[in-house]
Amino acid sequence: MSLLNIPLIIQDTAAIEGDMGMLWMLISGILVFLMQAGFTLVESGMTRSKNVVNIAMKNVLDIAVGSIVFWFVGYSLMYGSTGGWIGWDGFMWYGGEDSSPADLFFQTVFCATAATIVSGAVAGRTKYSTYIIFSVVMTAIIYPIAGGWQWNGDGWLAQMGFIDFAGSSIVHAVGGWAALVAAALVGPRLGKYIDGKAVNIPGHNKLLAALGVFILWFGWFGFNGGSQLAWGGDDATGASMVVLVTNLAASAGALGALFLSWVKYKKPNIDMTLNGALAGLVAITAGCGNMSEVGALAAGFVGGIIVVFAMEFVEQKLKIDDAVGAFSVHGVAGFWGTIVIGLWGIDGDTGIGLLNGGGSDQFVTQLIGALAYAAWAAGTSFVFLFILKKAIGLRVSEKVEIEGLDLSEHGALAYPGKRQREIQD
Repeated sequence: MSLLNIPLIIQDTAAIEGDMGMLWMLISGILVFLMQAGFTLVESGMTRSKNVVNIAMKNVLDIAVGSIVFWFVGYSLMYGSTGGWIGWDGFMWYGGEDSSPADLFFQTVFCATAATIVSGAVAGRTKYSTYIIFSVVMTAIIYPIAGGWQWNGDGWLAQMGFIDFAGSSIVHAVGGWAALVAAALVGPRLGKYIDGKAVNIPGHNKLLAALGVFILWFGWFGFNGGSQLAWGGDDATGASMVVLVTNLAASAGALGALFLSWVKYKKPNIDMTLNGALAGLVAITAGCGNMSEVGALAAGFVGGIIVVFAMEFVEQKLKIDDAVGAFSVHGVAGFWGTIVIGLWGIDGDTGIGLLNGGGSDQFVTQLIGALAYAAWAAGTSFVFLFILKKAIGLRVSEKVEIEGLDLSEHGALAYPGKRQREIQD
């Protein structure tokens, strides 16, 4: 081999690595896109059959609206030139040195995920027209600005050294806090509280909910693994390790919620177990690039435990009807997943968390970031939703809610045969 060919070989190798990294990002984005199907199944399975079409329509809306709005304005707000708080480089912008159509697509499906989290919390009683407007606000303003604080290298949290690898706070907690505010403002479903006590309103199909969780679990390998932005790196830092710790945390979260619900309710509870798996996934999302296998197991297990208590607290103490536990899964577990990096996170072989000799600096930074995202999401969501409530209303009429949103809002039924039998009976 001629020495003159070595630069060409190096150049070709770099091009191949770049192409493979781009391919992995695209595949990961496609996996995250599939998560919309998972959310649809989870939300519909955990709620009443008379609102399934409405939930499906909201999930279709989120990806459709989110794709266009984020392309038109959101990506620029998130990744454009910034002084640390809000970026901007013009409409329909995805240029720049580190940007590409693949990156735009990958970030688009993340944006749609944040919006979809709100859907399940307000299921069964929210106007579709109002939800459309809030979905636009979420994907055009609330999420992009939040993301720019850390994922834009000039963002103020990025400059502080805040870590949120794939979005425990940026995606999940932002969506979770928005969901809590939305559920509080729209009010509980009819019959949810009798004499001040919460009444269980069971979902119509636990099998659909379980299938949805499996799809979300599968898609999360792209959600976290793709956030590496390349497949490269050694076994300790590459996307393969990210995928491994993601799976470990999800498994631990499921078991944590299963065991706790078994103790509390005398039987292993399917709803809690499914939400425990999702809580484990959310809990590892921020730290999946900064967590050992043991650390991931611990983070996920605690996430599964936390979500059981959080769901009870929101429903019974706060008297907020979150139909699918969206805030507990995404908001509370997202907060936990963000600060746990400051407890036992690592950077290669170096401890950056309090419990492994890293000092308190990283924990304080993580706490500041988690609180900032909570305040931003809750505050902006309240402002926009309160305006919508006063202007056009958030909630359907009592008659429509009793009948179900499928017929009144969309003129279609998910199970027309079932409806006919109910009429005949």
